[in-house]
Amino acid sequence: MAGFNGKILALSGGVGGAKLLHGLAEELPPEQLTAVVNTADDFDFWDLRICPDLDSNMYALAALNDQDRGWGMEDETWRTMVAMRRLGGETWFQMGDQDLATHLYRSMELRAGKSLTEVTAYMCQHLGVEHRLLPMCEEPVATEVLTDRGTMEFQEYFVRERCQPSVQSLRFRGIEQASLNPAIADYLADSELAAVVICPSNPFLSVDPILSVPGFREALSDSGVPVVAVAPIVAGNAVKGPLGKMMAELDMPASASQVVRYYQQRHGDLIDAYLLDQQDSGLAEDIIQMGVAVTEADTMMTDMAAKRRVATAVLELVEQLTSR
Repeated sequence: MAGFNGKILALSGGVGGAKLLHGLAEELPPEQLTAVVNTADDFDFWDLRICPDLDSNMYALAALNDQDRGWGMEDETWRTMVAMRRLGGETWFQMGDQDLATHLYRSMELRAGKSLTEVTAYMCQHLGVEHRLLPMCEEPVATEVLTDRGTMEFQEYFVRERCQPSVQSLRFRGIEQASLNPAIADYLADSELAAVVICPSNPFLSVDPILSVPGFREALSDSGVPVVAVAPIVAGNAVKGPLGKMMAELDMPASASQVVRYYQQRHGDLIDAYLLDQQDSGLAEDIIQMGVAVTEADTMMTDMAAKRRVATAVLELVEQLTSR
């Protein structure tokens, strides 16, 4: 967006977050936009380190993502999966042949002693991604979903079980041993930082892990910048993923206002402003009563023009907050 002053730190999960991040990247140059990406979905499969959210954001910014499927790379082939299935190997987690190269390269470099931040930066460079993607931490953190069928890691729940078990609670194994990525701490301390933007990602699965990394909330508070969130629920339905189902199972109303209430109660009045979809205009007053400024817009990001439109609405909201 021409004329926007300052830097933005975006917090992103997978597909939904990647859409807004792509729009922001079209509106802001690399020196004005950095993203912190959830890594609590990361896991090992076929002895390879898989980082689904980092890959979704990287592929989106490289314009390599499969927009029809919503995950993986476009023009994908599946010969390796077919061969593995023939051998009787595990194939519940689908990896295309191009995608597999990403996991192979990352795993080789991590085993050679490179950090996840370094490996991500190198892959982004070779894919033509100029905006910086930062993993929330270097230490392994795993989202565990406690369900009526037992405890399972997130990808097992999400992919293998297709979100069918009823969710009872969540925990982030290893979060206490994690430490804030130094590059994130530096960015939060930058005097040119204008705002932190929470992309329309799942608050439980994608955003909570980032906010729970020891030191993150303190660094965010010390920065003094406003936090703007984009609603991940429109008209009672999750834009992407199992959020609506999870909220119902956790005895929460599936609404855009409940997302704000959750953030405010769990993270101490975290949100300063909220981009609410125009279909939910009736919820605006409830959100305002929580001390959160509200702007309404069409937040559905169905194509590149829509992604840029939502990104512009976010940046205009930031400008309103910072000009007060």
